[in-house]
Amino acid sequence: MARIIIEPDRIERQYWHDLWYYRELFYVLAWRDISVKYKQTALGVIWAILQPLITTVIFTIFAKLAKIPSGGVPAPLLVMAATLPWQFFSTSLSGSSQSLVVNSNLISKVYFPRMIIPAGAVITALVDFMITFVLFLILMAWFEVIPTWRFVALPFLIVMAFVAALGPGLLLTALNVKYRDFRYIIPFLVQIGMYVSPVAFPSTLVPDQWRWLYSLNPMVGVIDGFRWALLDGKGGITLPTFAISLVVTGLLAVLGIWYFRKTEQTFADVI
Repeated sequence: MARIIIEPDRIERQYWHDLWYYRELFYVLAWRDISVKYKQTALGVIWAILQPLITTVIFTIFAKLAKIPSGGVPAPLLVMAATLPWQFFSTSLSGSSQSLVVNSNLISKVYFPRMIIPAGAVITALVDFMITFVLFLILMAWFEVIPTWRFVALPFLIVMAFVAALGPGLLLTALNVKYRDFRYIIPFLVQIGMYVSPVAFPSTLVPDQWRWLYSLNPMVGVIDGFRWALLDGKGGITLPTFAISLVVTGLLAVLGIWYFRKTEQTFADVI
């Protein structure tokens, strides 16, 4: 059996190697979270479908009443193409930001790279995303919308959504360990984020002179990208705004990793 020698210098040098060494923990924690999430529920994984479905119905009705143009795409598809990445992002951010506090007993008893815990929460949300994505494909078939070559960009956009959720998640979960006020702030931020992201409307409704500022929201690029990939290039994506969102996503990921690594050694003492 291989021995692991825990020394401060070695931990710092081998941290990323240890992430791979403990890779099975990703699956174990994700599976545990999934089983706990749907344990003793009458509908089980159907809840993963109901929430985005109800959101789609409500926002579709709102779009109809507000006479928001859908750009020639069925309104339910336009909304659900945005609900897919947003639901993944909000679930990931909520789960990862609380993950260290929820797993405080595990953190204080055994060594492993702590980044596995918030990353595992994002993987859990990815399972719900895949379930909801099947529903979206059924909806595409219902409206007789056929995927085009743009569909091949979807894996990249999923990775972008993963990074967009993990970066802020690492930052917020590290802050939440020391300042428990964030457990009240995070739900508020998620709720506000839903209304300032183009979920119920296309980004084309935002005036051109404000598009660059609007694109500082990383989910703008992700949502516009999903619509572009799933709805034959429709949805209002432009290369400059997508590039801005992509850069912001990368910067938030770097910031989240930096702050998480900076404070990681104090988690067991503070938590």
